[in-house]
Amino acid sequence: MKNHPFLENTEHPSWSSLLPECVRNDITVALEQSEKNLQSIRELNHQNVTFSNTIKSLEQATVELDEAWGLVAHLDSVCNSEELRNAHNDILPAVSEFGAKIFLDGKLWNAVKTFAESEQANELSSIDRRLLEETIQDFQEAGANLPLEKRKRLEELSSELAKITQKFSENVLDATNAWQMVVTEEAKLKGLPSSALDAAKQAAIKKLGDDEGRDAWIFTLHAPSMLPVLQYLDDEELREEIWSASDRLGTEEPNNNSLLIKEILALRQEKAELVGKKDFADTVLSRRMAKDGKCADDFISNLKVKTLPFFTEENRELEEFKAEKTGQTVGLLQPWEVGYWAEKLKKERYSFDDEDLRPYFPIQSVLNGMFNLVTQIFGLEIVERSTQFEGEVFAHGVKESQPVEVWHNEVRFYDLFDQKSKCLLGSFYADWHPRSSKRGGAWMNYLKTAEPRQDGSRPPHLGLICGNLTAPSASKPALLTHYEVETVFHEFGHLLHHLCGEVPHRSLNGVNVAWDFVELPSQIMENWCWERVSLDLFARHHKTGETIPEDLFQKMLRARNFMAGNAMMRQLAFSKLDLFLHRTLALQDFDDLEKAIQSELKEYFPKRKSPARTITHRFSHLFSSPVGYAAAYYSYKWAEVLDADAFTRFQEEGVMNPEIGHRFRQHILSKGNSLPPDQLYRNFMERDPKIEALLQRSGLL
Repeated sequence: MKNHPFLENTEHPSWSSLLPECVRNDITVALEQSEKNLQSIRELNHQNVTFSNTIKSLEQATVELDEAWGLVAHLDSVCNSEELRNAHNDILPAVSEFGAKIFLDGKLWNAVKTFAESEQANELSSIDRRLLEETIQDFQEAGANLPLEKRKRLEELSSELAKITQKFSENVLDATNAWQMVVTEEAKLKGLPSSALDAAKQAAIKKLGDDEGRDAWIFTLHAPSMLPVLQYLDDEELREEIWSASDRLGTEEPNNNSLLIKEILALRQEKAELVGKKDFADTVLSRRMAKDGKCADDFISNLKVKTLPFFTEENRELEEFKAEKTGQTVGLLQPWEVGYWAEKLKKERYSFDDEDLRPYFPIQSVLNGMFNLVTQIFGLEIVERSTQFEGEVFAHGVKESQPVEVWHNEVRFYDLFDQKSKCLLGSFYADWHPRSSKRGGAWMNYLKTAEPRQDGSRPPHLGLICGNLTAPSASKPALLTHYEVETVFHEFGHLLHHLCGEVPHRSLNGVNVAWDFVELPSQIMENWCWERVSLDLFARHHKTGETIPEDLFQKMLRARNFMAGNAMMRQLAFSKLDLFLHRTLALQDFDDLEKAIQSELKEYFPKRKSPARTITHRFSHLFSSPVGYAAAYYSYKWAEVLDADAFTRFQEEGVMNPEIGHRFRQHILSKGNSLPPDQLYRNFMERDPKIEALLQRSGLL
């Protein structure tokens, strides 16, 4: 749309034109157009309602708004600035209120019910019937059948939650960026691998300038900077300093999230009660695989019981190991000692160090090998395009004349084709390294979800993938840890789920599935990071091009389940924390949040010499959006049962078997929410999932 850059319906966004000063005007126009689209449905004569002018029109009514707001939200997460933040927060209430009203609108609900009761509704195809059923449940779940007063309060709650959760997210970002540790004595950095030293030196030069930075090293709370310190640094004082800073995130002014958490829990509980549910967990899980909070809680509790003996034994062994090496009596470890002594124990037990693998994982080799892998397994072909930022073209070794504009000079762009038909299925951006204007973590998102044209062809989907991985240094390319490689594969699995979607209805396509199912395509990809045949596609030494030596590969396999009980219990603790907050604590009047959590979850937390806070105050998965993973963090473990079990089919019939890959693409990746997730899983595996595969893979059987 001319003069409205956020509304231009182009193949790829013109990022340089998406300025903060355009946000309010463009989103307002999109809101007005969406309202007109909805009004046309409200005004329908009930004798004339059809699937097209009611159900399908309702789904399409806000597409322009959704895509424009998606651009604003994306830029807020990767190019955060005061101007953009103000513009985003200025229009956020209007967007939230508008979205909340749709499924509480009595006239729209009457139109949907009228069509649902018509003869035509009985003659729908299965996929159209699925959209109708999901739409009806959207209205019912939102509270469309409630009295007007309650519906108005639900609208207010959505707006309030949007503002408060946005503030929570901003506090975490600001608190992370506000802290740094400057070290000027190189002797204090003994034990750190060269990759961490190079990155810290580069950070110092960037922040302090060439002269001052030449004799300094800077460490931050971003994972690629902090984790090597906790894992390798001999200096205990510096380890304690960075651990303590991380522990305090979100607990101190001006970025204290304590009151925000209390408000968010209270608002979510009020919302649950308004729609007739006991708590927020039952509200959000009613249409997910778990169905209710009790089922999710029982699932986590059952896994905890199976994990506890391993968890207890591992911590005892670690305490004994430290005592043996230091000549001290056996006792509890400090929280900042755990990673350090665990790394030493792993090295002694397996002669293996994670850093030994890093030279074999230069990021471009990892990406190229991953693309090769999905070509062989899923029949997909990925082609990189040249990019443009602020007038400069970055060729990336690609010979073509039309570069794609990006939002930062580090961003790359790719097209994804079906190998056989050469059809362009979709395209995606990749933004891999940390910067102060970018939120932490790794994620996938989508910008466009395409639908078939009249002639049956389909425009390409458009998505993106972001991370905060180890950055290149002045002397080396970006060399990743194996865990970071798994992160790349994980997020790419989400992206494949989006780009391979073939459902004719946008809202049922791609990753728009139950959240305890959405992690299956992402987590199954991590399995190929452990198989020799697939590792050889991408694990290549950055200097020699050689694959991982067999003895190092075997050490890596033997060390795979080192501290697996702790790793499992950590995720279970996050899940239990989430469920406790939303099933129990939100129903109570509490003063000391941490005390209540620590008391309830004592069996999930390792015993340490000094108390450690939970991650509640920085738990963005739960509190950085109105719903997000709230009451649903268990989804990671739930889907891990699915992915471990599903991968057994590849292990039994061929890790690189294209027939099984095609079957997975056909029954999972392309199907979105066209069928219930348990049915999709059965269609692929020809049976229900079994938990034993996860326990066996984790060494907990």
